[in-house]
Amino acid sequence: MRVLVIGGEGFIGQALVARLCRDGSIDGKTAAAVTVLDQRIGSRQPDAKLHYLEGDIADPAVLASAIADGVDYVFHLASIPGGASEQNFELGLRVNLHATLSLLEVLRKAAAPVPPKLVFASSIGIYGVPMPEVIDENTIPLPTLSYGAQKLIGEYLVADYGRRGFVDGRSVRIPGIVARPPSTGMLSLFLSDLIRELSAGRSFVCPVAPEGMSWFMSRPCIIDNLLHAAALGPAQVAQQRTWLLPVLHVSIGDIVAAIARLHGEAVLKRVSYAPNAALQAQFANYPPLRCPKSEAAGFRHDGTVERLVVRALEAA
Repeated sequence: MRVLVIGGEGFIGQALVARLCRDGSIDGKTAAAVTVLDQRIGSRQPDAKLHYLEGDIADPAVLASAIADGVDYVFHLASIPGGASEQNFELGLRVNLHATLSLLEVLRKAAAPVPPKLVFASSIGIYGVPMPEVIDENTIPLPTLSYGAQKLIGEYLVADYGRRGFVDGRSVRIPGIVARPPSTGMLSLFLSDLIRELSAGRSFVCPVAPEGMSWFMSRPCIIDNLLHAAALGPAQVAQQRTWLLPVLHVSIGDIVAAIARLHGEAVLKRVSYAPNAALQAQFANYPPLRCPKSEAAGFRHDGTVERLVVRALEAA
């Protein structure tokens, strides 16, 4: 089994690559070769099954090189997140949209006898704000950031190329993943900072109110769901190629309380609140999320808030 991870040096990509090399399998098959493609490769792990390719992920020549020896599974995880893509529209457009189209075209033109399975990392950013009272699998996306618009177009492209048999594509709408490292350019980074700083015994000023509701998923949990998406069979994607993932819908105060249960009541004295209206509206006003079709297909959230906090801090 040959796997290509585009954006393999990112927060989620590194964890996926580590899982594939350690103990990950897809549909009962173990990866024999994993190609990591990214704009820049910081470090290279000494693993015989790992192959690294550094280059422009929107360049068809680079993408063609990445699949030159054949590929069975492709995980397209690369993106310029919401805040950064708002500040640099052209960069966001190139990475979030043009790279996706270039990948689909390269896979189409390769004309493999068995089209590879493609997992496209979409985002809950496709919904925009304000959100309706409930988000479910029939909610109409209305993105209010360029990032969300670009991801939504990517979903439509993946579905259309899948319909035509060019690639066996499926998209997953990824929620806020915690705990991300500092300085990623994401407007929602404070959700990760909250868990990381308080769990490490440091003080934290939270930019949203404790009653603010958000959606949470740990990095190990999203890896579970990405691998599950790759393993979906023909019957499961025949009618549906875009999947809304189950999440923990909890308040900021619920997260703080869980950290206090794990690390002691002193946690409660180290957190203060200075609500920012824009961040509150964008990331702490989330309604309940219901996705029974995804749950029936086997997608899962972390289970409990305590387990979320523990898994959020696990190394890749």
